[in-house]
Amino acid sequence: MNTDNLLMQYQSEALEALKSMINLGKPFEKVFMDVLKLFMAIPDKINFLQMGRYGQFSEQTYRNTFTRGNFDWFGFNQHLAKKVCTGSFLALAVDPSYIPKSGKKTPWFGKFWSGAAGEAKKGLELTGIGLIDVDNHECMTLGSFQTPDSMTLEDMDYNLIDWYREQLITRKDRLLPITRTIVADAFFSKETFVRPLVKEEFNVVSRLRNDAVLFYPTTESPTGKRGRPKLYDGKVDFANLDTSRCEEIPVDNGRLFGLRAYSKSLKGYVKIAVWYPLEGRTDRWQIY
Repeated sequence: MNTDNLLMQYQSEALEALKSMINLGKPFEKVFMDVLKLFMAIPDKINFLQMGRYGQFSEQTYRNTFTRGNFDWFGFNQHLAKKVCTGSFLALAVDPSYIPKSGKKTPWFGKFWSGAAGEAKKGLELTGIGLIDVDNHECMTLGSFQTPDSMTLEDMDYNLIDWYREQLITRKDRLLPITRTIVADAFFSKETFVRPLVKEEFNVVSRLRNDAVLFYPTTESPTGKRGRPKLYDGKVDFANLDTSRCEEIPVDNGRLFGLRAYSKSLKGYVKIAVWYPLEGRTDRWQIY
């Protein structure tokens, strides 16, 4: 398929998604479709000045179009995602991304962690919510939200985890009908993120640190004596895992064990999967 056919298919899919929405109007539809085409065509910096130079409309027309605050980006992206994510096993991916930016007038400009640089850098942060199709190995963006700078978060009496969690909870009416499973990296494996989302009927999949404190559930029956029944037995030693308490799952590369354990940091029982590589260091296990 050549470039022209790809562009036509891209515009056709976008127009179909746009027409599935209501109360937009023909003028908005024309400008919106032209903007999508410009984003594909302009190779360098894209702003309203560039749009006015290369597009069909004036710079002010593009500015006025983007001031609309009632456009349902989530619904638009969801319509497109349904075309691609057709598998039976779906999950929501949540991942913050650092965006380089300078300037004193940019809203929520601050210092954010850059994974590529391995340090906090000045700029912006945008957290994307993607729809993962596990069966077909696809992922499509559903939406995103910007992270406030540290001073703004402090004024709101929030920390980063609080902000990420509340943004997902406020969108739960849109997310839960799609899937209950949320996938996030090890930064999110904290009690203040996991437990409130579980309370809202989400299932959170993440990764724990290699030195996470976990305990085997007790195999003893209640004694009937006074006091709280015993909750767990000994601490899980991942260097010498008790495989009699685990279920081994066949995998191609390494060994994978599944078990139920009590997490000290999450203050509750969790289902975990421990993967051991066949080669390399023996202490390089990973806990999910």
